[in-house]
Amino acid sequence: MKYISTHRNAPPVGVSEAIKAGLAPDGGLYIPAKHIAFHDRALAPSLEFPVRAIELLMPLFEGDRAVSLLSAICREAFSFPVPLRWRDKEQAVLELFHGPTLAFKDVGARFLASFLDHTAPADAPPVTILVATSGDTGGAVAAAFAGKLSARVFVFFPQGRVSERQRAQLTCWGGNVTSFSVRGSFDDCQSLVKEALATPFLADRFRLTSANSINLGRLLPQVTYYAHAAAGFLARTGEKPLIIVPTGNVGNVTAAFWARAWGAPIGEIVLAVNANRAIPDFLATGEYRPRPSVPTLANAMDVGNPSNLERLRCLFPDFDALRQAVRAYSVSDDEIRNTIRDVFSESGEVLCPHTAVAEHVRCRYYPDRPAIIVATAHPAKFETIVEPLIGRPVPVPPALAELLTRPRFEQELDPAGIRLSDWEHLLS
Repeated sequence: MKYISTHRNAPPVGVSEAIKAGLAPDGGLYIPAKHIAFHDRALAPSLEFPVRAIELLMPLFEGDRAVSLLSAICREAFSFPVPLRWRDKEQAVLELFHGPTLAFKDVGARFLASFLDHTAPADAPPVTILVATSGDTGGAVAAAFAGKLSARVFVFFPQGRVSERQRAQLTCWGGNVTSFSVRGSFDDCQSLVKEALATPFLADRFRLTSANSINLGRLLPQVTYYAHAAAGFLARTGEKPLIIVPTGNVGNVTAAFWARAWGAPIGEIVLAVNANRAIPDFLATGEYRPRPSVPTLANAMDVGNPSNLERLRCLFPDFDALRQAVRAYSVSDDEIRNTIRDVFSESGEVLCPHTAVAEHVRCRYYPDRPAIIVATAHPAKFETIVEPLIGRPVPVPPALAELLTRPRFEQELDPAGIRLSDWEHLLS
């Protein structure tokens, strides 16, 4: 299997090269050069998740030297459950917050860390991982790579725009993890990372790669939990589920579209976004207008210029086909608050703000459809938002409680003043 750039101006590469590069040399994102078809055995309803992941990813690694390592990588990375929790006979929640940092980003981050660890030559210097985060990605990547000799990690997060518990997860590591509090938005952080990756001198000297969802090593493993959930849903209900995905940088939902294109039994896929409306407005008008991100309660989705929209547009290059295939709805902060409060009052279920965005879209637009909503983070990470709405504390899982006791290591950074010489100093 070969991978090509969304900009179509870079040579095709194998999956290992695409993952280690992070970004294509022409500035585009890597995508598969052709569609694959999942084997029937990969969609058998009885498979455990790590086994299914191996079967699903095998054709995507075909012909690559890493294919022989795929089983070990998946078994090491996917050591926690991704359960489909049933509300009733046709409504389910895909819980993706049972990993080490209580967010769906753990799936891709741990796969990427395991992949780089297993494929690193014994005498090679460490790669340098750059990651921009709007909240959860950086913590997941830091946790996945902390203490590994194969990589150094540099995390960039927007100052004052992450929750305190997210900030603790971003800054409690030290060692091979360096965290920068950036005076700006997530888009400023993302621009910094893209600029460095696109600078050949820096990329070559420091062996740069990315751990954002622009990296295939983050995105491909996310395909697996959609296929896993859909196979279980079909086996129980006989229906292909509608899947509603809380969406910011569009990586997670792109994985859902790829899973469906390659044979997973998925019905409609819906994007649930917060007040950052770039995608709904694009679908409504046909004009894509990036804009500064707007801070919201669902802060991990505060993205004004979503990178992975490039991949989605490559999947549906005709705009009319894109508009027919993709639905996106925007949810306000007041609607997030009301959804958290109402769901808890009716059922005792506690939602994080991001999951509440998906739940609001389901209740308002698809109340009677067999559906899966995607729960992307644990509500304990957002206690200052959730607890006043439900009137009681949210229990803190042990994994998070331990991280909250650690000292913090962070440096402030002004993105406006970063030049080439500054990058050399930062990464040295």
